[in-house]
Amino acid sequence: MEFRQIQYFVCLYEEGSVTRAARRLNIVQPALSMQIAKLEEEIGQQLFVRTPQGMQPTGDGRRMYRLFLPVLGDFSRAREQVMQTSAELSGQVRVGMIATIAQGVLVDALLEFSALHPKVELSLTDGFSGTLTDAVSVGQLDAAIINKPRRSLALNSELIAEEDLLLITGPQHAALPDTVVFSQLAHLKLVLPTRQHGLRGIIESIGQAEDVVLAPSVEIDSISAILNLVHQSDFCTVLPRVAVRKPLEHASLRGHALTAPRLARQIVCVTHPRRPLGPAASAFVAVLVKHVRGLGHQCD
Repeated sequence: MEFRQIQYFVCLYEEGSVTRAARRLNIVQPALSMQIAKLEEEIGQQLFVRTPQGMQPTGDGRRMYRLFLPVLGDFSRAREQVMQTSAELSGQVRVGMIATIAQGVLVDALLEFSALHPKVELSLTDGFSGTLTDAVSVGQLDAAIINKPRRSLALNSELIAEEDLLLITGPQHAALPDTVVFSQLAHLKLVLPTRQHGLRGIIESIGQAEDVVLAPSVEIDSISAILNLVHQSDFCTVLPRVAVRKPLEHASLRGHALTAPRLARQIVCVTHPRRPLGPAASAFVAVLVKHVRGLGHQCD
C-alpha cells in the first residue's frame, strides 16, 4: 500500500467522481482508476461501486476513509511546518462553524485573512455543532467554532465569547419595548430553528427552567430564511447578536434584549488534542476568533 494510493483514494472518496478527482489531483483518469484498482486488489476489498450518481463508497471504503483521513491530515500539517521557510503562510485550512457565525462574521474574517495570506487555501463549512465536532474528531476539519455543548467532549475546547440572544422583529411587527421579559415569548408569533439546532436547545432549556412553553408557528434551520421571514412579516425570532449584526446596523430589523432571565450562549473553538493546528490554521482561527469576540462579550 503506497502513500500515493491513499491520497488518490481519499480524493476519490471526497469528490465522488473519477473525473473531478483526477482534475483535483492533476492526473489523467486512467492513472487514478489503475491505482484504485491496485489498492483494492492488495487489500482484498472493494472500496467503491460505480452508480449513475457517481462512485459510491462501500462499507469497507467508508471504514478506510475514517482510518486514513487523520493520517493524511497529520502528514499535510507536518509538511506545511517543515516547508515553512518564510513569514508567508501557505497550505490548506479546513474549518467549520455554526451557521450564526458564518452568517455574522465569516465574510469579514475571510477578506481580512485572504489579504494577509493569499497563498493559504481555505475550505470552510457550516453545520450543526454535533456534526462539526464529529468532523474534528475524525480529522475532516482542523477546528470548529460551535455553541458550547452541554456534554463534555474528548476534544480541546477554548471558550471564545459569551453573547446575548435577542428577540428580533421586523418592520411589520407591532412595536415592542427595547427590553422584553422572557415569558412574553410564549405569546408571540415565533419562527425558531428546529430541535437539531444548538440555539433551539439553549432557548428551550431556559423555557423549561422558567416553566414557559414555547410553541413556534414555523421551524427553519436556515438563518437567512428566518431573517427574510421576519423582515417580510409579523413573525419574530430569537437569535444571537452576531447573526443579525448587519440588519441591526442598517435598521432593517430591530433587536430587543431579553430579561428575567437574560438569554445568552457560549461559543467555543474545538480542536483535536493529538492534532495541533499548523501555522496557517492557527492564523485563520485567530482572525475568526477576533471577529467573533468583537461582537460578543470578550472572555478572559
